[in-house]
Amino acid sequence: MAPEIVIAVITAASVLGAAVVAAVPALLTTLRRTRGAVEAQGEETRAVTLDALDAVGSRLEARFNARIDDVRDDLDEVREGLSRVREWQAGHDAEHLLIGRRRTDET
Repeated sequence: MAPEIVIAVITAASVLGAAVVAAVPALLTTLRRTRGAVEAQGEETRAVTLDALDAVGSRLEARFNARIDDVRDDLDEVREGLSRVREWQAGHDAEHLLIGRRRTDET
């Protein structure tokens, strides 16, 4: 190789090396700023996501509690109906007992 080419290659390499050395601090600063921005956005996103999950959880809890109240109301209605049937059945049994006694008394 000619000495001019070797000198040109060495010069180009040293210029590129100097550019890389000069760019490294700027690149690191940019990466730190970017990382800080991403972390800040991550925290904002996390907060918004947690708020949304809390809202969904509250809605689900309200629906669940409303459904439980509906089931309790249905059970109360069934119990009331059962009480009425038992009262009617007791009265009906009493009628049969009274009717049965009259027949045995008459004979």
